[in-house]
Amino acid sequence: MEYNFLTKCVHGNGRDASCDGSGAISFPIYQSATFAHKGLGESTGYDYSRLQNPTREQLEKVVASLEHGTDALAFSSGMAAIASLMELFQPGDHIIAVNDLYGGSIRLFDHISKKNGIKFTHEDLSKVSVETLITTETKAVIIETPTNPMMNVIDIQKTAEIAHKHHLLLIVDNTFLSPYFQNPILLGADIVIHSGTKYLGGHNDTLAGFLVAASEEIAERLRFIIKTTGSGLAPMDSWLILRGIKTLGLRMNQAQENALAIVKWLKEEERVCKVFYPGLPENPGYEVCCRQSRGFGCMISFEVESRELAAHILKHVRLIQFAESLGGVESLITYPITQTHADVPKDILAANGITDCVLRLSVGIEDIGDLIKELEGVFESYGRQHGEQEG
Repeated sequence: MEYNFLTKCVHGNGRDASCDGSGAISFPIYQSATFAHKGLGESTGYDYSRLQNPTREQLEKVVASLEHGTDALAFSSGMAAIASLMELFQPGDHIIAVNDLYGGSIRLFDHISKKNGIKFTHEDLSKVSVETLITTETKAVIIETPTNPMMNVIDIQKTAEIAHKHHLLLIVDNTFLSPYFQNPILLGADIVIHSGTKYLGGHNDTLAGFLVAASEEIAERLRFIIKTTGSGLAPMDSWLILRGIKTLGLRMNQAQENALAIVKWLKEEERVCKVFYPGLPENPGYEVCCRQSRGFGCMISFEVESRELAAHILKHVRLIQFAESLGGVESLITYPITQTHADVPKDILAANGITDCVLRLSVGIEDIGDLIKELEGVFESYGRQHGEQEG
């Protein structure tokens, strides 16, 4: 029986709750590095946890089901997943990547993948056609949508059609919207990336990453890589992500409701110059986002009038915490230019609009009245100080 999304989050998709027949409601943590065999040629299906572990396997089945993939692979972090993904490519291969990517991805591409002979073209694929960038060496297109942190929206289905016309892989990082709001494989993507640390885990208590494959062929290639490099997720961390997924839909609904209210408040604050959110009708990608996703997510970026105001906000928030990462139950505010995108060259930052006045807010599930009250207080305290200085 094929369950609906919220049921899949809680129960998986019809598999027994454990491998040992105990009837445990919470899937067990199989904290074992190796597994015994009954005899020569007689395996339980598990040999060594670098290859596979029952807890990780259960998590992978749940994530594959949520993303409508053939298979999912759980890695020790989102960056471990992307680094392993790069092992699909050979020296001389060319990859087209959206320019507004998570800074860690750009760092990997620029300092490790390029060293290994892989070539990249970075463009704003919300404006530039992928087809104009394809060469005889191009093997894949990598996108985030919405992008990090400027919330640009890229048409997944259109990009998939172009990529497949030229026999390229389309790889989509779906971390920001999660499988609750968006399913790139249903729109034509070949591989979906997740930082499981974020919305899938949802509690800022563990690191994880995922690659979800649309086809058996790609899944087999990725399975060879994960077992060879040993980058699979540990049993305890797999269990933490499994537990987090149980409330994924509930958390996404509440956080998005909060985000919409904060966006409305930010739009009315005179010291906020711009608000970047895919759910705003004036966002150039609004119609595309409405077409390809079931929600706009819980991430907001906004530009304030000065660096001084940005620093004041980061210094004085309390309920909203000044910390990297996103997607947890707690609201976090980040300064991309010195945190998530610190290693991105300054010319690229400037071209993408990431200035020292831009802040990124991951909206959590706290009471919305408390969140807005804090923002009001922080802006008001800056106004009082600014008025006193001018006076």
